[in-house]
Amino acid sequence: MNGNRFGRLFQLTTYGESHGDAMGVTVSGVPAGVELDEEAIQAQLDRRKPGQSMITTSRGEPDEVVVNSGVQDGYTTGTPIGMVIQNKDARSGKYEPYVTAPRPSHGDYTYSAKFGTRNWGGGGRSSARETVNWVAAGAVAEQVLDASDHDVEIKAHVNRIGDVEADDVPFEQILDRSEENDVRCADPDAAAEMQELIEEYQERGDSIGGSIYFECRGVPRGLGSPRFDSFPARLGQAMFSIPATTGVEYGLGRDATDVAGSERNENWTFDDGESFDHVESDEGDPVPVGNDHGGLQGGITTGEPIYGEATWHAPTSIPKKQRSADWETGEEKEVQVVGRHDPVLPPRAVPVVEAMLYCTVLDFMLLAGRINPDRVDGNPGQYDTDYHPSSPDNE
Repeated sequence: MNGNRFGRLFQLTTYGESHGDAMGVTVSGVPAGVELDEEAIQAQLDRRKPGQSMITTSRGEPDEVVVNSGVQDGYTTGTPIGMVIQNKDARSGKYEPYVTAPRPSHGDYTYSAKFGTRNWGGGGRSSARETVNWVAAGAVAEQVLDASDHDVEIKAHVNRIGDVEADDVPFEQILDRSEENDVRCADPDAAAEMQELIEEYQERGDSIGGSIYFECRGVPRGLGSPRFDSFPARLGQAMFSIPATTGVEYGLGRDATDVAGSERNENWTFDDGESFDHVESDEGDPVPVGNDHGGLQGGITTGEPIYGEATWHAPTSIPKKQRSADWETGEEKEVQVVGRHDPVLPPRAVPVVEAMLYCTVLDFMLLAGRINPDRVDGNPGQYDTDYHPSSPDNE
């Protein structure tokens, strides 16, 4: 099975099934010399892990990460970083009825049709549990960016659940308030309505979809290689890889269909040294006026904030009775998916979205030479640090 690797220079390769022994990720392309905080990696995993609120699955996974390669005395060595997260609360027996009678709208039948076999416990490889690996890799990418000379900030929040939509809020409010409620919505009034709506669906054994707004600041101009490696194309791939994603938009997104070209087009002016603090530019540089493009023009970053929205359908594992067709017995029959499942996906998907943003941005920064791929301080061969005091002759 291919398709388990993401990235060009910063690469994550993952393995594991929902109810297997463990989940794991190998992260390649991390420059040497980054002081890696394993507690910070764990903190990001804690944001994604199940059982953190009444509107998430009750599966009891601690999601404790073990870093077992690529680090010496707390610093990255430039070699692959291996991370493992053990599965502690797998209960595969509840999935035996669906071995030959696929659950509606899952990957059960398609995996079987492709391979003639599958790991059926909890959905196996198709389970969203796989994203625990991505969050671990994203936490590493975040620390690499923090150790560089670039001040990159990335944050997301839930901006819609069902028909409840949050007001537009400034980036600073998303940074400060998105973690204050279980829904991870930076608009507290909308968050309360979203929570109530989610609980209504949960009580009647159903689920509901929603969307996440994301924003990246401090990303320099000039990242992206059109056509097929443009920044929006690669970021779109990252977002669509997250299970249950149904749409990804940048800037005005679908609203651009109602806007005339003369209104959407952004005039150019010069950075006056005062009005464009949100743009990665120097005084006197040409800068766009406005940002309906979402920080992207011609598939390349403009230095403005990159922003957009990703949409999720309702979770497919629901307690309501549904119909299936058993290909072994030839019968159509009623099935009821029992187990521990989320009634809504965006609240736990927020750290996954942020992780894939970090991975994508860092990969483009390495590809463009904005960060030295060998050593984060740009001094390969000069081992004059506290953790490696010897200095080999490398002239």
